[in-house]
Amino acid sequence: MCLVFFLSLQEMAWRTLAVLSLLLCFGSSCCDDSFMSDTIINNVVQDPQTGRIYLGAINNIYQLNYDLQKESSAVTGPRHDNPQCTPPITAQCTDAKDMDNINKLLLVNSANGTLIVCGSLFRGICSLVNLSSVDKPLYYSDTKGEKTYVASTEESVTVVGVISYFIDAHTNANLSVFLVGKGYGSSDSSKLISTRLLQEHREMDVFENMVEASTVQASPFVQRYLHDFRHAFKDNGYIYFLFSRTPGTSDSRKITFIARLCENDHHYYSYTELQLNCSVSTEQQENTYNKVQAVYLAKPGEVLARKIIPSNPNDKVLFAVFSVDEDGGHSALCMYPLSSINTRLEEVIESCYVGEVLEDEKPKTGYKCGAEFLPSPLASKPEYALAVKPIFTRNDMLTAVAVAVENEHTVAFLGTSGADVLKVSPIPGSGVGNPQNLQSQMHHLLSILNKLTNWHFKVPVQACEQRHDCHSCVSLRDPYCGWCVLEGRCTRKKDCRKAEGENAWLWSPKQTCVTIQSFVPPNISCKKTERTQVLKHNTFINTHTVIWSAVISNPNLLRIDSRLIFTDCNRSMFPPFFYPVVLYNCSVRREDCSLCKNADQKYNCVWCDTTKSCIYRDLCNQELKQCPPPKITDIVPRYGPMKGQISVTIKGSNLGIKQEDIKRITIAGVPCTHQPERYSVSTRYSMTALLDECGITAYTVPFKNVGSAVSPSKGPAAGGTVITITGQDLDTASIDDISITVDREPCKVLTFGQEITCMTGLYKGQKIPSDKLPVIVKYGKDTSIEVSGFEYSTNPKVTDYTPRASFVWRKSQQAEREYEKIKNDLANLEESVRDRCKKEFTDLMIEMEDHTSDLNEARIPFLDYKNYTNRVFFLPSKDGANDVMITGKLDIPESRRAIVDQALNQFSNLLNSKTFLINFIRTLEGRQEFNARNKVYFASLLMVALHGKLEYYTDIMRTLLLELMEEYVHSKNPKLMLRRSETVVERMLCNWMSICLYQFLKDSAGEPLYKLFKAIKHQVEKGPVDAKMKKAHNTLNDTGLLGDDVQYTVLTLQVLVHGEGPDVTPVKVLNCDSISQVKEKIIEQVYRNLPYSQRPTVDSVALEWRPGSTGQILSDLDLTSQKEGRWKRINTLAHYNVRNGATLVLSRVLHTQQSFYQNQDNHEERNYLLEDDKVFHLVRPADELDEVKSKRGSMKDKATTKAITEIYLTRLLSMKGTLQQFVDDFFRSVLCSGTVVPPAVKYFFDFLDEQAQKHDNVDEETIHIWKTNSLPLRFWVNILKNPHFIVDVHVTEVVDASLSVIAQTFMDACTKTEHKLTRESPSNKLLYAKEISTYKKMVDDYYKGIRQMVPVSDQDMNTHLAEVSRSHTDKLNTQVALHQLYQYASKYYDGIISSLEDDPAAQSKQLTLRLQQIAAALENKVTDL
Repeated sequence: MCLVFFLSLQEMAWRTLAVLSLLLCFGSSCCDDSFMSDTIINNVVQDPQTGRIYLGAINNIYQLNYDLQKESSAVTGPRHDNPQCTPPITAQCTDAKDMDNINKLLLVNSANGTLIVCGSLFRGICSLVNLSSVDKPLYYSDTKGEKTYVASTEESVTVVGVISYFIDAHTNANLSVFLVGKGYGSSDSSKLISTRLLQEHREMDVFENMVEASTVQASPFVQRYLHDFRHAFKDNGYIYFLFSRTPGTSDSRKITFIARLCENDHHYYSYTELQLNCSVSTEQQENTYNKVQAVYLAKPGEVLARKIIPSNPNDKVLFAVFSVDEDGGHSALCMYPLSSINTRLEEVIESCYVGEVLEDEKPKTGYKCGAEFLPSPLASKPEYALAVKPIFTRNDMLTAVAVAVENEHTVAFLGTSGADVLKVSPIPGSGVGNPQNLQSQMHHLLSILNKLTNWHFKVPVQACEQRHDCHSCVSLRDPYCGWCVLEGRCTRKKDCRKAEGENAWLWSPKQTCVTIQSFVPPNISCKKTERTQVLKHNTFINTHTVIWSAVISNPNLLRIDSRLIFTDCNRSMFPPFFYPVVLYNCSVRREDCSLCKNADQKYNCVWCDTTKSCIYRDLCNQELKQCPPPKITDIVPRYGPMKGQISVTIKGSNLGIKQEDIKRITIAGVPCTHQPERYSVSTRYSMTALLDECGITAYTVPFKNVGSAVSPSKGPAAGGTVITITGQDLDTASIDDISITVDREPCKVLTFGQEITCMTGLYKGQKIPSDKLPVIVKYGKDTSIEVSGFEYSTNPKVTDYTPRASFVWRKSQQAEREYEKIKNDLANLEESVRDRCKKEFTDLMIEMEDHTSDLNEARIPFLDYKNYTNRVFFLPSKDGANDVMITGKLDIPESRRAIVDQALNQFSNLLNSKTFLINFIRTLEGRQEFNARNKVYFASLLMVALHGKLEYYTDIMRTLLLELMEEYVHSKNPKLMLRRSETVVERMLCNWMSICLYQFLKDSAGEPLYKLFKAIKHQVEKGPVDAKMKKAHNTLNDTGLLGDDVQYTVLTLQVLVHGEGPDVTPVKVLNCDSISQVKEKIIEQVYRNLPYSQRPTVDSVALEWRPGSTGQILSDLDLTSQKEGRWKRINTLAHYNVRNGATLVLSRVLHTQQSFYQNQDNHEERNYLLEDDKVFHLVRPADELDEVKSKRGSMKDKATTKAITEIYLTRLLSMKGTLQQFVDDFFRSVLCSGTVVPPAVKYFFDFLDEQAQKHDNVDEETIHIWKTNSLPLRFWVNILKNPHFIVDVHVTEVVDASLSVIAQTFMDACTKTEHKLTRESPSNKLLYAKEISTYKKMVDDYYKGIRQMVPVSDQDMNTHLAEVSRSHTDKLNTQVALHQLYQYASKYYDGIISSLEDDPAAQSKQLTLRLQQIAAALENKVTDL
């Protein structure tokens, strides 16, 4: 065991304080290790599972192995910051400057492999890093606001924490959290203790405070108490905090407290404080050592446990060092059994109920965890203090403590401000209730000069081996040391063989040694066998022991109680008595005969024929003199060139004892040259294969011929071009045997296999471009293959770029005049409605205040990852919400479930073969019936099935995209690529963007999208909406405009929800609203804090109006509905004559409205409702005859209709002006590269740029179109038109109509084409004619900004993808996706089998056989197996 400590000297205003912390590390590693940090070390923690040590220092985090060697590190500062500014720090924070990041908290969370790191920068924000590599961040965000500020900005404020759990009362989810205790800083929140989330949950962010209403966090604990936290831990269902604070009065002297709360009490009702006194006198309630400095919780050794906790020997003890806080010149070590602390805490709780200090005879109420009806957290008074006497005192500052148990005794290690490490051993009995003042022995382990800073050391906890005789060993009185009698050395007990034997290891504190008084006979012959008597004397305890043993004839070994003592037969037994012994195990690493015979002869190891193993000669009955014949198990490589001259390694057993044993090697009768330097006894020898003149049989190593081609065929003279050599049988020999040159210049081999890649070097020739130079692949010494030529070309050089600015297509003057006139007309129209827009926008913002407050209270109802992907991938499918991927239900008989699961796992492995998956996709796309819908669905299934390996999915996508790019660039119009989902890979790209941008949606773009949706919905519902025609008075879409001027009045209803109390909710509606529309608005308002999916549906509630003594059920259709011929009008509030201020009751119904009608007893009403009448709401459509005439109408009629439509253009413009701010906010959130750009976007855009540079016919406009097709049109338009894909809302048809107009505007902004407007242009395009140029510039700037960003490497992208896989894969219906994917494999089974059989790579991997086996298991398909 070693003692690990770190020393960090900090300059304070009044003195230099050495902060020293201790760790006890167990193991056999060398203890002479140290590590020095570049800056002051603030915190140190150890992972109990791996033994790794983590250091939190100023501006750095270090990860060390057990030997204190640095494995990883991360830089955390300095950063531009100001404690008074709210992160993120922007130019608005004018006083920001570079500030150091002081580490405030390190916490190991082994359960999910993370390290919690909290610093002083950015208001105390924390981050999560990888426990295996701290340079890999897992989570960090500085944009979540004050709710996520954990630590303190001030250096003097201490922070402690402990990992715990939190049960969500709503979902019953078990969440990972940590509790934090911290003092109060001038820029901090006043929360004394808080519970912080370690995962995203519902609408809550990582590090968000889970508990807001606790009294522990409120005003009683303010700055005047000066809390100084020192430790936090949990034990047996409780969480404890150790701290000191002032009484809050004029007395500034600190008092030490331990606070306890129940771990399952998430609201801190059980929070109780207990004063801890460490004092020389416990009788007068003195508190000599009043300020706790450090704490260590440990189970004591058996000896100490018997003295202080005889009734509960398994109890733990709290060891704490205290100081006198006036001068820090006096300190002490005190210990408190945890059972004593808990007992006293329960007395404090009980006393709060009975109002007095409890004696033993007082009744106990049993409130161990307090109760929620307690008025405030319990803080005990001084008379309840738990007082103990110090077990060790010192006249300087003790700053650290660690405790260990050795040989059932307890040892304490103490660190001091003077950088001393002390060992108090063994610890005597506790002062708890024991007036005895026992003395302790103190041992200085190490003293360090005060000049040293920032060191991390590991030193042994004992120095037994420095004592060379028994008397000096036991004089140490060290519980770690004892005299090992049979080995004659001072050791720890675990290092002494047979130490458990009687008097075999003499423990140092017992002060006992052994001398031999007589040995009869005093000497014997080496060849004589005789019984020997040894008289052993324990010098300190005056006892005698007789040891008898038999002595074996002439082995030079004297056996005493089976212990080996080497003697010299030519000398007397006295002195010396002990000699070193070498023990050798013949069987270790001697697995065959040759290896056995290779052992040193002095050990007498033989290969025993009876045991077939290598053993000591005397233990073998029948030695095998001649080893068995050699056995060959492998030959590497299996293939080689016909001319030989490559290295071949033969592996096996009994391949000789020494290299000279290898007499001759032949392959197919051809001699090979032995390579002695690569020979390994018995198991391996290598040789060089010579020219094969005799041919090859099926039983020999099959050498192959090689023929190949190279691509690309040219590259720059500077080198660096990776060329790929393809052909047949390229994996001949091994990578060590080949070399490649381009003419005479070496080409560095990168990969070796069925394809070979190498990187060209610098071209040293004079002629550029060069001639076609041969690429020569050389196998071994004699075999060379010349590949078609490679040309070195002139290094690329940028000389100019065009265009230098954007340009406008020039039209005829007449068209320009027409265009300008339309723009002026639109401007005049907008001016005419400007005042109305301002008023509407002001009204909307005032009314949206309610929504904003809802937003803060209930937060945006973002969908979790699973529901998000379900909706994006599968909601548009033919089955919608009933799709098996959403329901997750497969109809598989229970008897076959295990077989199916196993087969699907095999199918998953098959999909992870790139050769199979590419063949699978190509086969499907080659079938005409595999239409666009199938491709979309297949790609979505593939994303779910491969979600656990997103790096592999990305690789497949890149491969297919490169093929698609080649196809479009060479045989189609490049601008059309990615325009539609015509291929599987295009939909794969859409899905890839969807999963990579999920977090960006939640963090950035989701909120403005949600607000835009709410604003549209609110504005639409302020005016009449026809429930049947789905047209609205307020809309952006001219085709969805309600043409007729419907008269209406705004009503405010008072809604009472049946069974939910007497409170009424005011709800604004229109008197022209249908009853269903009224229900929707009531549900929207009453349940506004619930996401849409958790609200009752319209059909599940009934609406009752009580104008008098009786109530009336309101419904869309009933016996009172008005009829106009065969047309029936849907009932409205005006129909029922409901007035402003009326009270309505909303109640749940047991049946849906449809089944309600079907089960009515009133047959007359039911028959009336079922009549075959046409239904309308606000505007009755034209009769069928009129509709026919309309379709055949003249051009004049159509012109009149268009003119009538344009009359309402002002209404569209009014709606547009009211929503403009929300539209702009959303566009900015998506098209702003100055803030946060998802790494996937940068990565993919760079990929497109790189590929475009390889093709001459791809210009800037084409690249712009590719980027537009891949992100804005493929992802953002989809999200914009479907907000319910990311938030839990319902998008009605009338809201969708307006969203579609904004989506079209977004699409127009992303195109390079200039759309000139005419009188015939759709109103939708006229609406945003003025803004479109601004939006286009936003898109251009966005693309340029991304191009200038720092590239995202493949490694960084893979790390990001791996984290997405790790975080979310287990939530998805992976098995269902595999099952559905297999349906495609089954449908196109024959084509896939044929494709695999034609692919040599697939044949070599037996992919056909594997698919046949899966088919046989899943559907009993007849195969050729």
